[in-house]
Amino acid sequence: MISQFFVLSQRGDSIVFRDYRGEVPKGSAEIFFRKVKFWKEDGQEEAPPVFNVDGVNYFHVKVVGLFFVATSRVNVSPSLVLELLQRVARVIKDYLGILNEDSLRKNFVLVYELLDEVIDFGYVQTTSTELLKSYVFNEPIVIDAGRLQPLNPATIFTQGTKRMPGMAVTKSVVANEPGGRKREEIFVDIIEKISVTFSSSGYILTSEIDGTIQMKCYLTGNPEIRLALNEDLSIGGGSGRSVYDSRSSFGSGAVMLDDCNFHESVRLDNFDLDRTLTLVPPDGEFPVMNYRLTQEFKPPFRINTLIEEAGALKAEVILKISAEFPSSITANAVSVQMPLPKYTTRATFELEPGAIGQTTDFKEANKRLEWGLNKIVGGSEHTLRAKLAFSRELHGNITKEAGPVSMTFTIPMYNASRLQVKYLQIAKKSNTYNPYRWVRYVTQANSYVARL
Repeated sequence: MISQFFVLSQRGDSIVFRDYRGEVPKGSAEIFFRKVKFWKEDGQEEAPPVFNVDGVNYFHVKVVGLFFVATSRVNVSPSLVLELLQRVARVIKDYLGILNEDSLRKNFVLVYELLDEVIDFGYVQTTSTELLKSYVFNEPIVIDAGRLQPLNPATIFTQGTKRMPGMAVTKSVVANEPGGRKREEIFVDIIEKISVTFSSSGYILTSEIDGTIQMKCYLTGNPEIRLALNEDLSIGGGSGRSVYDSRSSFGSGAVMLDDCNFHESVRLDNFDLDRTLTLVPPDGEFPVMNYRLTQEFKPPFRINTLIEEAGALKAEVILKISAEFPSSITANAVSVQMPLPKYTTRATFELEPGAIGQTTDFKEANKRLEWGLNKIVGGSEHTLRAKLAFSRELHGNITKEAGPVSMTFTIPMYNASRLQVKYLQIAKKSNTYNPYRWVRYVTQANSYVARL
């Protein structure tokens, strides 16, 4: 049971606020933001998704830089509320096309209408984009997609090639294009978040992939879709062999998933026979399939770190990143971080000759080295040297007081599991009906860590 729902900007401005039950003080939005800001200023990690202040439970998720928050005084399931917040954000994006502060402010009437249909007196009614069409009548005010900040997954695909139109998925499910036309197209995105932990000698200690097949459909008449995956796909551990030595990221070899689940609209009549999913897609964006893989796979990056003393009050760090994916693929927004000894006072950096699009920084407040690379081409290597100065002499092993090295990145048109959409078939209405089909891949770092 939800008492309030509100959306705040990164500055703490209240964009949307709906009080369903009148049980929580009106200043809850300010209380929430101050609490979250306190967590960050105290040098700790960001505020947890659920916390309690003066008997009020605060639940929040951060979506494209916005805080989606719900409050309650009762002992409600945290996972249920957090899932609700994610679904509300998705429904709003489906109707507005673009989810950002500007689109929310310009479409506040439509947003409030959606919220009143999704939640009634604190109780959830529906989060189905398709069902809401019968009750929501306001038209969205279209926001220029060119002004969209690069914060959401849609913009991941805008770089590199014209066959990946990221901005095309920023359309509303209820608004047609100028002239009343409706562009017939369907998007299928295979998004994988990988977690890898390397030992100090470079061996893989843990590896896991959390993946999802997302679909967004702009097809009239709700035609039936057939989605074919790898024929050699195995679910439930398979033979247990490693896929680490597969010939290529998109090469042959069995794909073995630990487990998976499907959207309620998916029919699995032929899945065991030919790994084909059949569905009539609902309106809006939705996950066709979620899956998890813990078999050992080939990581996209190798991280080598060397740290050694260079005198009584000095040390040198050498960081080397090797991109182990094809040269036709480029990783974007790469960031490397490394905690340094607490008594580090200064760090000077030396990049490789001719380095372009790279930044370095020493965060003195929390003693952390940061290295940013705009892009890394597959097969390339990059090195950073950092000279450290300390306020006191070293005692013991310096590697015990530094690290581990962590890395974040996004790699469009690459997936580590090798799961593929072999074909996307749409039940034809006529011989001339040929909608656009877009199948796109992206891999992101969830927890990518190398110990020293």
